[in-house]
Amino acid sequence: MTSLNSFNHSHAVRLIAVGALMAGVSLVSGCAQPSASANVYSFGQAQREQVVRTGTVIGVRPITIQSDQTSGAGMIAGGAVGGVAGSAVGGGNGRTLAIVGGAILGALAGNAVEDRVGRRDGLEITVRLDNGEIRVIAQENDVPIGMNQRVQVVSGAGPTRVTPISQ
Repeated sequence: MTSLNSFNHSHAVRLIAVGALMAGVSLVSGCAQPSASANVYSFGQAQREQVVRTGTVIGVRPITIQSDQTSGAGMIAGGAVGGVAGSAVGGGNGRTLAIVGGAILGALAGNAVEDRVGRRDGLEITVRLDNGEIRVIAQENDVPIGMNQRVQVVSGAGPTRVTPISQ
């Protein structure tokens, strides 16, 4: 009986370690979200010539920017943690059901957390360019942009950005 208890204990420790590892992977992958900021350039976008057009903001609308894809790490980590939590419940067939149920609920919760991490507050900015053309650009809401504000629309080396014209 002692060897069975020691087996169950070591198995539980391994499951907890795997759960902690997966949670760590989930946290790290959450930090690697792409940016839709007017202030963030990737290394490949730096030192490239871009086109600058000037205009006036004629519309600003709050939006949510959602990541196109998830890494799956949230679901894996949640499932591992849920399975470990379920293993602490009951015995026999009830314990097996608790592990499976905990893993499923944990995976759903982990996926929901990763989905939420992939969201950013943004703005849909409508600009009337000085040549009369109208452009709409969506970007993160980290640069103050308001109605009737003079802005520059920067494009050509990746995403198009709207930034205030320095006075």
